[in-house]
This record gives sequence, structure tokens and C-alpha cells, in this order.
Amino acid sequence: MIIEELQEKYAAGERDFTDLNLFEANLTGINLSGANLSGVNLSVANLSGANLTDSNLSKAKLNITKLNGAHLSGTNLNGADLNVANLVLVNLKKAQLIGAKLIRAELIRAELSGANLSLADLSGASLVEATLRKTNLSGANLKGANLRFASITGSNLIEANLQGADLSGADLSGADLSGAELRQTNLTGANLNGADLSGANLRWADLSGAQLKWASLNDAKLSGADLSRADLSQANLLNASLVHANLSSARLIEVDWIGVDLTGATLTGAKIFGASRLGIKTEAVSCEWLDLSANGDKSQVYSLNSGKIKSFFHETLPQVKIIVDTPLDTSSNYALAATYYQLSKYLTQLNQPPCIEVNSCRTIISFQMNSDEKLFATAYIAIIPFHDFAKTQQSIISIMKILNSQDTNYLTPVVAKTIRQLSTVLTKSIKQVNQIKKDKALLKFCNGIKFFQTATKITIINSSGKKFNLYHHPKFGKRIVNKVRRNREVETLIQLPQTEPYSINTIIDFIDGFHQS
Repeated sequence: MIIEELQEKYAAGERDFTDLNLFEANLTGINLSGANLSGVNLSVANLSGANLTDSNLSKAKLNITKLNGAHLSGTNLNGADLNVANLVLVNLKKAQLIGAKLIRAELIRAELSGANLSLADLSGASLVEATLRKTNLSGANLKGANLRFASITGSNLIEANLQGADLSGADLSGADLSGAELRQTNLTGANLNGADLSGANLRWADLSGAQLKWASLNDAKLSGADLSRADLSQANLLNASLVHANLSSARLIEVDWIGVDLTGATLTGAKIFGASRLGIKTEAVSCEWLDLSANGDKSQVYSLNSGKIKSFFHETLPQVKIIVDTPLDTSSNYALAATYYQLSKYLTQLNQPPCIEVNSCRTIISFQMNSDEKLFATAYIAIIPFHDFAKTQQSIISIMKILNSQDTNYLTPVVAKTIRQLSTVLTKSIKQVNQIKKDKALLKFCNGIKFFQTATKITIINSSGKKFNLYHHPKFGKRIVNKVRRNREVETLIQLPQTEPYSINTIIDFIDGFHQS
């Protein structure tokens, strides 16, 4: 079909032009909006400035085609081949490009906002200064693509492949990059504020000077990444891997990074005001000094060396462990969850649910926290559902009395300060517990259930990994075994080894291992 005939039929109202062969055709400025061009061969054709708005070009061949300045908004290009096509300044707003092939395509300053490019192949494509706001690029292949200074705000890049791509200066604020492949990607100076990068692979990526405020990087792989001068204020780095990463002069103010692995990382000059120093792996960290000032203005510089790193950062999170001498069953599990939920309404210390570990003999209920000073107070509260609560609480009060009775002249200033902090926190918790005891229905879920009547052992673990047994029921660890003696069974009580009673030296040694803020 010659061009003139195509135009005449279109002018007469015909819209179905499927499977035409328009190879190398000159269709500059042509108007085929709303036409059905599915499967058409337009490779090496010239469609510069053409109006193809809302047309159907699904599975069309557009390899090496000139589409610069063309209008393709709302166009269906699903499964189309646009390899090495010229799409400079093209309007593809809200276009459908699912599974389309755009290998090494030129999309400089193209408008792709709201377009669907899921599973599309854009490897090696040039999208310099392109606009991709709220664009769907989930599962897309952008390996080696050039996206310098592109606007990709609020876009879906879940599990997209951006390995080796150039995103320097790009705006990815609010974008979802969870599970994305970003190895060796250039993100220098990129805006990733509020972006979701959870579980993303950013190994050896260049994020120097990047903006990552409020970004989610939990479980992200950042080994060998360059984050120097990056702003990670209020970012989520829980359980992220930053092995041998460069965080020199990075802004880590109020970052949430418990469980982060900083093995071999460089931290010199990092600003870490309000950031937790617990639950962090710091083996072989390189750090000469840190900025602890609230505004990161170097008004509070803290000098460090390899010997001080481990005392500044602690790998262990403080924990309270309630060990129940029987396995947890379904009904007891429900009662435990319901009771702790009711207690959390009054006591903020129990806002986070515990970790529960069950084996054939015992149940271990663990509460993690971000402060050593909360250990005794949390234990005082967490034991409430169990029959052993009164004796455990009395044991905690006795320990505190022993500490407070010590002559401060014989204590180090650090230990004396710790005792004051422990007393303040515990006293507040005791007052709270006394107030909630008025609620008669609080423990209704666990009343009469055998699990809560079972012997317990309560252990606390500080940020240095030291353990301290607060209470050990006399029958905890005892087992009845049957032995046969002269043709008859005899019940024998077997007692497992018990821990030694605590002493003042044991208590002082335990609190001396607290993390000091």
C-alpha cells in the first residue's frame, strides 16, 4: 500500500491497517491517531512528528525507526520492537509498552509519565532527562541504560534490572525499587528521598552525595557501595549489609540501622546523631572520628580508633528472656498474645511483640530493646502473665536495693550513673504496674491455663552479651523419669544443674557492661 492510499483510506474513516509492510516508508508528520497498526512493519521508517495518539501498534516492528517528536500518548505498543529507534522528545504519556523491546533506543527527554513498561527491555537505552513520573517499570531490563537527570518520581521499579545503569542526578524520590538489581549503578547525586530500596542489590553502587532521607533500605545489599557524603537521615537500614562500604562524611542522623553489618566499612567523618549504637556489626571498621552534633555541624566531634570502636558500637541488642519449662500449645499462644496486647495498652515497653521459640521441652519468650537501662524494668513487666511474677518482681526490687545501698565513693562514675538510670526507669515501671493492677480483667486470658503456672527462668542479656539470671524457680529444669527396679516402676526426680545465686560483684560486673550513650 502506497502512502497516498493509506492516507486516503484513513481520511475516509478506515482504521484497520494491521500487518502492513511499511518498511523504510516516509511517514513524516502523518496523522494515524486511533488507527489499528498491530503487527505492522515500520522498521527504518520515518515517523518524525507523526500523530499516533491512542493507536494500536502492538507487536509492530519499529526497529531503527525515526519517531523523534512523535505523539504516542495512550498508544498500545505492547510487545512491539523498537530497538535502536529514535524516540527523542517523543510523547509516550500513559502508553502501553508491556514487554516491548527498546534495546539501545534513543529516548532523550522523552515523556513517559504514567506509561506501562513492565518487563520491557531497555538495556543500553538512552533516557537522559526523560520524564518517567509514576511509570511502571516493574521487572524491566534497564541494564547499562543512561538515565542521567531523568525524573522517575513515584515510579514502580520493583525487581527491575538497573545493573551498571547511569542514574547520576536522577530524581527517584518516592520510587519503589524493592528487590531491584542495582549492582555497580551510578547514583551519584541522585534524589532517592523516601524511595523503597528494601532488599535491593546495591553492591559496588556509587551513591556518593545521594539524597536518601526517609528511604527504606532494610535488608538491602550495599557491600562495597560508595555512600560518602550521602544523606541517610531517618533512613531505614535495618539488617542491611554495608560490608566494606564507604560512609565517610555520610549523614546518618536518626538512621534506624539495628542489625546492620558494617564489617570493614569506612565511617570517618560520618554524622550519627540520634542513631542507635546497639545491634551493629563493626568488625574491622575504619573510623578516625565521628560527628555527634545534632545538626551535623562538627560542634561535637568524637575521636575514635580501632580499640574504641567496639566500646562505641555494640553488636548485641539487650534482651529479656522468659524461659518456660514446657512447650507452648495453641491455646496458650493465643492467651499469651492477647495478654501482652492488653498490657501494651498501658505499658509502652511491650509495644513490640516478643520473639517466641518453642522446642519439645521449653518455650523461650524474648523481648529485644534499644537500651540496657530498660532491662530490669521490662523484665518486671513482661513476667506479669506468669505465676512466678511476684517472686521475679521481688527479686528485681531486691537487686535494685542492693545497688542503691552501695557507697558511691567506691563506684566508678559510669556505674554510679547507670544505677541512677536503672532506678529511675524501674520506679516508673513499678508505678505503671501498680496502676494497671486495678484492671481485674487484664489477665483473664491466661487465668487457669497450665502453661502460665509452669516454672520459669528469667534471664537478661546486656549489649555486651553478658547474661544475668533474675529468677530461677526451684522446680525449673526438674524432670520425672521412670526407672524399673525389681519388676516395678519407680518415679525419680532428676534435677538439672542450677545457676549460682547472684552477688553484688556479679551485678556490678553485669551493669558495667552496659552500652554508654
